[in-house]
Formats: sequence, C-alpha cells, structure tokens
Amino acid sequence: MDPATLIASAVIIFILFFTFRYAIICWIRPFDTCRKCQGKRHLPNRIGRGTHDCRRCHATGLRLRIGRHLWNHVRALHRDTTR
Repeated sequence: MDPATLIASAVIIFILFFTFRYAIICWIRPFDTCRKCQGKRHLPNRIGRGTHDCRRCHATGLRLRIGRHLWNHVRALHRDTTR
C-alpha cells in the first residue's frame, strides 16, 4: 500500500467516524444549549437595566441541533413524498 492511499483511507475513516459520532449524539441528545444566551434563558437589555427573554430559544435555553434539524427535514420530506 503506498503512502497516498494510506493517508486517503485514514482521512476517510476519520471523517466517517466523526460523522457517525455526531449522528449518535443527535439521536441521543437532540437539543443543545442556546449559543446566544448560553442556556441562561435571559439576556441583558441594551440600556443595562433588567433582562429580556432570548428570542432564539424562546426562553428555554435549548436549541435543536443542526444535524437533528436536517434529519427531521429529511424525514418530513420522505413522509410527504411517499403518501
């Protein structure tokens, strides 16, 4: 086996491993903490007094992972086309 083939196969295995790992994480824990409020649910007002609810997570502190969102979209597309 020449070095170029060995490196190419190692890169492919590396990518497949992390893709499979992310798919498992999306299956087990579909929600992640909100990136804007870091799961705190509230953000400080611009003036500096008080707080307001986070718009991105609707004050839950959780957001649907990108992979899970894509999976839900693909499943809905499949469901709608096979009816």
